[in-house]
Amino acid sequence: MAFTPSVFFLLCGISGLMTGAWSSPTSKIKDSCCPEGWTQLEDHCYIFQDDLRTFADAESVCKVLGGNLVSIHNYVENLVVVGLAKEGGAEFTWIGLHDAIAKGDFIWTDGTDFDFDNFAEDEPNFDGACVELFVTNGTFFDKDCTVQQSFVCISDTFFRGSH
Repeated sequence: MAFTPSVFFLLCGISGLMTGAWSSPTSKIKDSCCPEGWTQLEDHCYIFQDDLRTFADAESVCKVLGGNLVSIHNYVENLVVVGLAKEGGAEFTWIGLHDAIAKGDFIWTDGTDFDFDNFAEDEPNFDGACVELFVTNGTFFDKDCTVQQSFVCISDTFFRGSH
């Protein structure tokens, strides 16, 4: 069965090239790839889910898939998420930002820092505790967490040496 891992690594590399994997010249992660259907950017994998879910249900689905609702930390990452949602036909999509614990104190479901603020003008207006991405222009809006809509998940890449 030594042939199977070799085929996996080959497919992994091809998949990374076909999904438009971008890598930083300073990145130390070179031997990683995303599962089929996911898109790679740096050391993360992203997938759009057009299954309509509440914020909590969407986070649960992302956890089952091995990640969280997407956290967005820069403009390029925002563009990738917008592109995935546009390709999936979404107008709005859940991202992992919320202020459900303390109103006005936004945090990502994966625990990373809220270091990229792309709220639309006059937002957040605290009509909701969860945040959606407006796909047309990539801005954030707060929304009632019980609304059902599509979502984007993020996961760390899968490393060849860990299988």
